[in-house]
Amino acid sequence: MSGAQARADGIAFECEGVRESFSGAEAHGGVLDVSLRVATGEFLTIVGGSGVGKTTLLKILGGLAPRSAGAVWFRGRTVNDPPEGVVMVFQDYSRSLLPWRTVDQNMSLGLEATALPKPQRRDRIDSALGKVGLLDSKRKYPWQLSGGMQQRLQIARALAVEPEVLLMDEPFGSLDAITKATLQDELARLHVETRKTIIFVTHDVEEAIYLGDRVVVLAGRPAVIAREFEVPLKRPRDQITTREQPEFLELRHHVHMALGA
Repeated sequence: MSGAQARADGIAFECEGVRESFSGAEAHGGVLDVSLRVATGEFLTIVGGSGVGKTTLLKILGGLAPRSAGAVWFRGRTVNDPPEGVVMVFQDYSRSLLPWRTVDQNMSLGLEATALPKPQRRDRIDSALGKVGLLDSKRKYPWQLSGGMQQRLQIARALAVEPEVLLMDEPFGSLDAITKATLQDELARLHVETRKTIIFVTHDVEEAIYLGDRVVVLAGRPAVIAREFEVPLKRPRDQITTREQPEFLELRHHVHMALGA
């Protein structure tokens, strides 16, 4: 597919026959065997059990891990290295932040190698911090922030470079339930505002449904796309009323069935 075709078709990512085998996995048919298309501006969630290959697939899409077979395109261009415009947000926020740098200094990390003038850099940092409610904390150090605030900082740092795509690897997995719900709503709001493409990996079925426009279920060995579900729930969504809707409960049932749960 050409870059022009990708733009015309509204496709951000496409992968075809992507396979990956870890050492010793070949005898079991590998770890992944996936073909997938992700539309520009889509919020795609990927759900599956532990060790099924969700993170591996995300890293392959982001050019951070090699594949043993198949092809990956971003905006019509083959992905072999991290493509420009794609940023990955990991679950372990504590290791991604430099404790000796303040919030705004951590924010500048992704911008320091660019030719962006300092005044514009500061404006972009303040704008991103404002989007996640951290503007008043920009002189603090990461260790002075709660876990939820540190994860907000990691998301803000990703937004500051103005990416086209956010690849998110279980970013809320280690947070308490209340903070997790708050950040889910914050991310959903940011998606509506920015219309960025988001590919979000999780093992939490309810989180996948609540956030996604579409849910992809990875299952099996090698892992394949067992099922895909369009999410018919209107936005904005609510942590209580949305999760009580018959459509949500029915979809939760079908996703669990696809996972073999």
